[in-house]
Amino acid sequence: MTTTNRGGGSWRSAAYLTLIAVVAATAAGLTALLTNIFERKAEQREPYVRLVEVGENDTDPTIWGKNWPAQYDSYKRTAQLTKTRFGGHQGSETLPEEKIVRDPWLKRMFNGYAFSIDYRDRRGHAYMLYDQEQTKRLTKPQSGSCLHCHAALMPLYRELGGGDAMKGFEESFKFSYQDLNAKLHDSGHAHPVSCVDCHDPADMSLRITRPGFIRGIQALAASDAPVPALASIQVWRDGSRRDPYDPNRDASRNEMRSYVCGQCHVEYYCANKMPLTFPWGKGLTADAIEAFWDATIFPNGEAFFDYTHAETGAPVLKAQHPEFELWNQGIHARSGVSCADCHMPYVREGATKISDHWVRSPLLNVNRACQTCHRTSEDELKMRADVIQQRNYELLERGGVAIVALIDAVIDAKAKGVAPETLDAALRLQRRAQWRLDFIAAENSMGFHAPQEAARVLGEAIDYARQGEIVLLRGTTAPRTDAGSGPTTDAVADAGTR
Repeated sequence: MTTTNRGGGSWRSAAYLTLIAVVAATAAGLTALLTNIFERKAEQREPYVRLVEVGENDTDPTIWGKNWPAQYDSYKRTAQLTKTRFGGHQGSETLPEEKIVRDPWLKRMFNGYAFSIDYRDRRGHAYMLYDQEQTKRLTKPQSGSCLHCHAALMPLYRELGGGDAMKGFEESFKFSYQDLNAKLHDSGHAHPVSCVDCHDPADMSLRITRPGFIRGIQALAASDAPVPALASIQVWRDGSRRDPYDPNRDASRNEMRSYVCGQCHVEYYCANKMPLTFPWGKGLTADAIEAFWDATIFPNGEAFFDYTHAETGAPVLKAQHPEFELWNQGIHARSGVSCADCHMPYVREGATKISDHWVRSPLLNVNRACQTCHRTSEDELKMRADVIQQRNYELLERGGVAIVALIDAVIDAKAKGVAPETLDAALRLQRRAQWRLDFIAAENSMGFHAPQEAARVLGEAIDYARQGEIVLLRGTTAPRTDAGSGPTTDAVADAGTR
């Protein structure tokens, strides 16, 4: 007897239909995936569509934003107020908080200099020109050189130099800030540092435009100072040296990702006695820069100094914001980590990888800025940074106490009629102590860019300040270590402000 499986036919039909559906769905999925891949590859080949032409005189970032909207969108976010524990500003007031109110020792240290009038927390790049135009430091004479790092002024340099930007740059220090700023506004280029300052409009490659940096890095290359983080300089040194080192020709792309920042985040002289100068002819450390300034003579024959301290008469130096210099002494620089890696980390926009142009502290963006290299938790990384910064902050505050104590000791010694040679030795030590203290106070990482170097510099600042007190107490001209070769009070006159 034969048994017929009446349900077998329908079961096989259903299975067959299911298989067809699965195959069709798989095929559709694969087709969609391949289509997406081809579209993304096309996006990679054409990362942007040039809707408008931009050139060397296009300083308005909104024009560039038509071609590169993703970068422009993130650039606009620099107008957002951000704050970390040791830097930045977040509030509703027009201008940031005064550092000289929060840390009164800064006001004493800068007495006789315009920073004792107005010295505020930083804001984002969007405010860099506006905040400079609003500072009360402009109530004192300021040089047009100050615009070098606060505005997209290469067209103005070319105008001043009859088409030669370097010549125009050399003339800018002769203008008052107000006069050159008026020319900037009249020219239609009154914008903060913009796209054209770091990118070639033809192909968007990184490039150096600032004359101060070009001259400074050439002087560094021509020196014998160690540059372990800047390999291309050593390559140039090992070559013929027929032509000066040219960052736009000789630097690697990764170095350029720090050089473009180093155009402005540096120490420099920008007053009215000589053209703006990057002091790198002897190296990038605080000591090497001090030695450079000590050996510098103004065109009028005076020994170099920034201002005369109003209470002591010491011919002292003023540090600006030496982030590039301190970064060069740290482990990140020597490991090939650029400024942009941490402050402008890569982000994804569709299939395109771009640098985030919301330039800000890595502590506000730990995932992208830090965790691409450091495989540990965000909380752990923040804790490590906080420990480094807290220790340097405590050293900085101790230095503030020490420098005020030295200033008070000098005032007391003058009242008591201490011998001029003893007083002069103390003033030399004030110059050395104040330079080192200011070098870290003005640098915007609270020591994080090179923690051990920052601690060393601050330790020396405290030591020199206390040595100055000992000199006055003992009535001697022989401090424990060499007090340096900076100008004496008899060799200089009041330089005013810069």
